[in-house]
Amino acid sequence: MFPLERQKKIVELLMIKKVMKLTELTKELNVSIDTLRRDISLLTKQGKIEKIYGGVKIVEENFGESTIDERMVSHLKEKETIAQKCSEYIQDGDCIYIDSGSTTFQIAKYIKNKKKLTVITNSIPVILELLNSDIELIIIGGKIRRDERSVVTYEYLFNFSQLNIQKAFICASGITIEKGISDYNMEEAITRKKMIELSNEIYVAADSTKFGKNVTIGIAPLSEIDYVITDHNINKLFINQFKQTNTNLIVLEA
Repeated sequence: MFPLERQKKIVELLMIKKVMKLTELTKELNVSIDTLRRDISLLTKQGKIEKIYGGVKIVEENFGESTIDERMVSHLKEKETIAQKCSEYIQDGDCIYIDSGSTTFQIAKYIKNKKKLTVITNSIPVILELLNSDIELIIIGGKIRRDERSVVTYEYLFNFSQLNIQKAFICASGITIEKGISDYNMEEAITRKKMIELSNEIYVAADSTKFGKNVTIGIAPLSEIDYVITDHNINKLFINQFKQTNTNLIVLEA
């Protein structure tokens, strides 16, 4: 493993576990303590991690959700791979919901050639991406969140009950076995809850950094989710835990 790959892995492990002992990291990465210390020294100088007695911890840069612009470029390769896999579940003639979010946005790039497809969304970037395609577009009506480039709505603003959605592709900021999927914004959560309620099949598209986090607002337990699609960097602990649930965890190859 190259130094940059190793350092990336250290940060990703700490994003899940928050705090790790040096002995844990040497075993996880299969490196010597001297090599690990060089990586830790560099990551500390970059402000990504912080040394503590006997170990290291992640530096929380944001107390809450990062901006949509930051998320659009963060873990981009993984998100594109997840989105491409999601597109394989979308068939000609489907009526689908694409959530606002940096991972679900990528799905729009892979479905432009689908026939007789209807896309319902609250994502302005998704609308712009598909505007010149032959896809039937429905954007839910409501209040625009400029910072998220999304639309949030309530029953009195938009008649959700008229929608007949076969598949919903939902994003999440946190996923745990105990609490299911969660997010930071109450208004976004209301829309996601409603779409999960109305859709026949629920797909959660989330990169591996979202696992092990339970953030501000609970959206749905795993019992309401049919599929979770993620990248190969997911901790094996979560793979084993998902085997005890009825939710299908799809882990993509490197």
